[in-house]
Amino acid sequence: MVDLREKGASLDFPGYTFRYDRDRKGRSRKYLNVFPSKKAVQRERAKRHEMTNSHQCFKPIPMLIGELNRQLKGWANYFSFGYSTGAFWEIDWYIRSRLIQHLRRRSQRPFRPPKGEAWYTHLQRLGLACLARPSARGPVHA
Repeated sequence: MVDLREKGASLDFPGYTFRYDRDRKGRSRKYLNVFPSKKAVQRERAKRHEMTNSHQCFKPIPMLIGELNRQLKGWANYFSFGYSTGAFWEIDWYIRSRLIQHLRRRSQRPFRPPKGEAWYTHLQRLGLACLARPSARGPVHA
C-alpha cells in the first residue's frame, strides 16, 4: 500500500505514474497528477528503435511510416488519459531523429529533404503522425 499524500510518494501502475503535486499557483492544495511512467516511455523508445534499426533498410518508406504510425497511435490512445504531453513530445522527438538517421543510412547516397524544406515538414509530408499536437485533447484517431 502506498500513501500518495506523503511527500515524494508515487505509484506506477499499468504504465502510468500517479502522484500528488503541489498547486502551480502556490495555493495549499495538491492535485493528482497522472502521466506515462518512465519505464513505459523507455519501452516505447526501445520498440521504435527496433523498428528503425539498420536491419529494416529494405522496407519502403511509406510502409515503414505506416507501421510507425499504427504503433504510435495505439500507444497515444492508451496514454491519452492524464497529462501525457511531455511524454508525447519526447516520443515525437525520438521518432523523428531515428527516422532521419534511418533515411540517411539507407544507401550510399544519404537521403535529404527537398531543397528549401525542413526535415520536420518533409516527414509530415511523408505521412509521419505527430503525437504532441497543440490541439491534442483526447485520443489520436486516423
